[in-house]
Amino acid sequence: MKILVPIKRVVDYNVKVRPLDDGSDVDLRNVKMSVNPFCEIAVEEAVRLKESGAASEVVVVSIGDGKAQEQIRAAMAMGADRGILIESDGALEPINVAKCLKAVYEKEQPGLVIMGKQSIDGDNNQTGQMLAALLGLAQGTFASKVEVEEGHVAVTREIDGGLQTLRLNTPAIITTDLRLNEPRFASLPNIMKAKKKPLETLSAEALGVELRKRTEVVSVSPPPQRQGGIKVASVEELVAKLKEEAKVI
Repeated sequence: MKILVPIKRVVDYNVKVRPLDDGSDVDLRNVKMSVNPFCEIAVEEAVRLKESGAASEVVVVSIGDGKAQEQIRAAMAMGADRGILIESDGALEPINVAKCLKAVYEKEQPGLVIMGKQSIDGDNNQTGQMLAALLGLAQGTFASKVEVEEGHVAVTREIDGGLQTLRLNTPAIITTDLRLNEPRFASLPNIMKAKKKPLETLSAEALGVELRKRTEVVSVSPPPQRQGGIKVASVEELVAKLKEEAKVI
């Protein structure tokens, strides 16, 4: 079984992001970029399934400019077999990404698609669900455990009431949550091997996908600074401040 793992290039989670001076977008100049943490979890799970014999090949795919090759190589250093880069400077909104992944899915015909539940930049949590809808496939979101069976996959997911286990027919779409696994660190030999693994470059146009912009960023600004707390003398004063100043009751 082949597993397709979409990954995204994002600002490293340790970096404190700042808006541009004109407030038009996030300042990405000279900042460290990494694989989206949820995508790393997806790569790790796919590699573990391959190591257990449940999968035969792991293919990673990313969409963006040529710099995204760095993140694809990082995923291959973790154990993925080959990579696909869809080069585009267009609007990478969830529906556009889902349409590109749909085209890659139809080209590769994997048995499973495992992807992060969301990216830490947009935090939309939409692409996996959109991809499942476009392909008409079963989906298991927020996965905290994945068990592959013959013709099926059991996905345990966290819900408000506890845990829910879904038994999905394959092929299927799975989005990963934080508690699914802990991604491994790539060793130096594997980093060197990843440089020789095949990486195919495509374009959205070649896949027949139009990357049309559907949303507009009005402005980007830092969150307001947190103010210091105060002490109150009585419950009555606390209730009054919550009602009149904080306006939360």
